Amino acid sequence: CAAAGSFQEAGVIQQAYNLNFPLHALPASCAQCPAWSAFSVSSPAIVLETVKQAGAGAEDRPEAVVVRLYEAYGSTVTAWLQTSLPIKEAMLCDLLERPAGQGRLPLEQQGLRLSFTPFCVLSVLLVLSH
Repeated sequence: CAAAGSFQEAGVIQQAYNLNFPLHALPASCAQCPAWSAFSVSSPAIVLETVKQAGAGAEDRPEAVVVRLYEAYGSTVTAWLQTSLPIKEAMLCDLLERPAGQGRLPLEQQGLRLSFTPFCVLSVLLVLSH
């Protein structure tokens, strides 16, 4: 008997990440600590794959992090990347973490507006405020 619905509706990608990269619970120093999230993405079609300190391609920006996202549903979608980190500037970069030619991304109240084509991978260089 085949199940009804699509893999998107079934949450297959999230379940695969849960299986392959399980969360590890660590004791907290305070039971009253508020919930906190460094990043969120407005579309379930977009997977935030990597958050890392910027590497050699951004050696003139030691206070930068790179966020890598991809479109997983085979769709064209615009999504908002939101962060609680203090961002001074943001720009698309290549896989070597060198800034791409599009220039800075506008920092809007909703976050960073990113446009994806099917299965597109985007890397965003985020320069943090001190």
